[in-house]
Amino acid sequence: MTESRLAPTQFPFGTLTDDAGRGADPVLVEIVQGSLASIEHEVETAIARTSRSPMIRDAHDFRAGIHDRLLRKLTGRSYSALVHPVARDFPIEEMKPGDVFFHNDVYQSEGGIGHLPDLCVTVPVFSHVDGAERVVGFIQAFGHHDDIGGAVPGSMPSAATSVYEEGLMVPPIKLWDAGVPNRAALSIMTRNSRMPESLAADLDAECSACLMGARRLGELFDRYGVETVEACFDAIIDRTTETYRREILAKIPVGTWVWEDYAEHDGVDEPMLHTQRITLTRTGPEDPDGERVILDFAGTSPQAKGPINHCGDYSDGVFLKKWLAPILRNLADTPERMAELDVNEGVVPLIEMRFPPKGTLLTPEFPAPTNARTFVILRLLGVLAGVLAKAVDGRMPADQETIRYTGVYGTDLAGRPYLMREVLGGGSGGRYYADGEDTIHVVPDSRNLPTEFTESRFPFVVESLSVARDSGGPGQFRGGLGYEKHLRMLADAHFMSIADRSILACWGVNGGLAGRPFEVVVDPGGPNERTVDALADAEPVRAGETIRIRTTGGGGWGDPLDRDPELVVRDVRWVKVSPDGARDDYGVVLTGSGDDLGYDADATAALRAERVAERGEGEVFFDRGPGYAQLADGASHAAVDVR
Repeated sequence: MTESRLAPTQFPFGTLTDDAGRGADPVLVEIVQGSLASIEHEVETAIARTSRSPMIRDAHDFRAGIHDRLLRKLTGRSYSALVHPVARDFPIEEMKPGDVFFHNDVYQSEGGIGHLPDLCVTVPVFSHVDGAERVVGFIQAFGHHDDIGGAVPGSMPSAATSVYEEGLMVPPIKLWDAGVPNRAALSIMTRNSRMPESLAADLDAECSACLMGARRLGELFDRYGVETVEACFDAIIDRTTETYRREILAKIPVGTWVWEDYAEHDGVDEPMLHTQRITLTRTGPEDPDGERVILDFAGTSPQAKGPINHCGDYSDGVFLKKWLAPILRNLADTPERMAELDVNEGVVPLIEMRFPPKGTLLTPEFPAPTNARTFVILRLLGVLAGVLAKAVDGRMPADQETIRYTGVYGTDLAGRPYLMREVLGGGSGGRYYADGEDTIHVVPDSRNLPTEFTESRFPFVVESLSVARDSGGPGQFRGGLGYEKHLRMLADAHFMSIADRSILACWGVNGGLAGRPFEVVVDPGGPNERTVDALADAEPVRAGETIRIRTTGGGGWGDPLDRDPELVVRDVRWVKVSPDGARDDYGVVLTGSGDDLGYDADATAALRAERVAERGEGEVFFDRGPGYAQLADGASHAAVDVR
């Protein structure tokens, strides 16, 4: 095993006040926290209303965040990028009102940007201190944009072997100087984009919205005073730390566990197991560095030739800590309490990260490509959930894979070039108390593109959009279902896909079975029927052909033979489970049809008893589905899958 290392801490965690906000008025803390949430929401609403690209305006694949002058994230409604690279390259004391900073360079983002289409805008917030204006915080927005150049439309070449193929790299620059836009920089960026008008409009929307947010936050400081507001900031973050220590960390026993999962392909090499491993250690109160969770990524595979790498080991892994922390919320006492828990900078002191040396999937060396880094950072969410499931006796959800990019591009019926991309979701994992959710998106508030909009703008017809029947992993609590979407092209086009989980399914846990994998078929049932690889840049599609997209279903939780037969009957009636699935997956013998659909209790009990006797007792805690054997030399499970 390769020895792990601690990432260098370039921006130490600190506080604004000597008492970490413990002396702040608790009523005022609530007012300030509510104001921050309101400002963040107002910024995002302004971007959504004034941007132009479908990915930002309609799919809502962007986030806003509010940070204090120590670069700590204050808001907890969604994740965001980092201010760290801006503060690294531009001294805070030299910033001026009206400045707007911009970057998208993955390797110079301190881990906050994963691939080049994610463009980040940062605006400093000012307030009067001792007769002078001083930076007191930052408003930031970053989102996935249509095109930033590179080898293919959309700037996500699936076979890239270098970041230079993926588009225009921009290190932190000053895009607006004291309210004056840098027209030269904007011209360079739009000239490199295949969609220059929408890119220019999106950047204008984001800059204007963040400047508006900076004014709103400045008003909060003017109203209550800098010292008072900063004390509230400390209190907000400290409260998060203490809440997670008391309500979440306390649910994890002291000890060490290990688990791993895999990306299945990188677009260059043949499909293989690209390992992502976490060794989780929960320390006790006697530990000299305190109670915390240590996540050690030793055992992660070498960096891939293709674009599935993620730069996670910068700034002490602070972005990755906040990215993974929402998984910990599943340990809350109730689902309602889980929804109340924010993920802000307060989670950072409770998580220690140890990275392997440079040259792995999580510690790639420049200029390794990164455009499909979702295969790593989304998988890590599942790896953390899996290793926690081993630690807490299975009281964690099964797996989900709820993001992939699909789209078409070409020339429309009027002879104009177009690009349509969509971030389709999938099913979430079954939980120890409930089924998974259908067709969710891992990006908060994101959504599929409205049919009315796409049909009016692009040369295709949405023949149908539904849940994909039988896609959710069977279990006592079933996995959520993915999408099934049919597009009929009205003009010749090219189809693109950046997706994983087409071989390896979303795993089931504690007796639950894996969900169905991702699949794209062109011309299903027609003379030219063909399955498209999950990583595809330019699959030709003829006018009149249909593209059928089926996204992943979540894994199941618990033995499917323990599922209430009445719920199986309901799922068949709701067209979530097929009649064959009811019998084959759940051992339920149906009777009748339509409104009279029911089940034979005696026959169901006999069939389930027969199935239990046939399979015997097993020690495997995770089910990876039949695709795992294809990449693992016929093995049914990994060594770490045993409880």
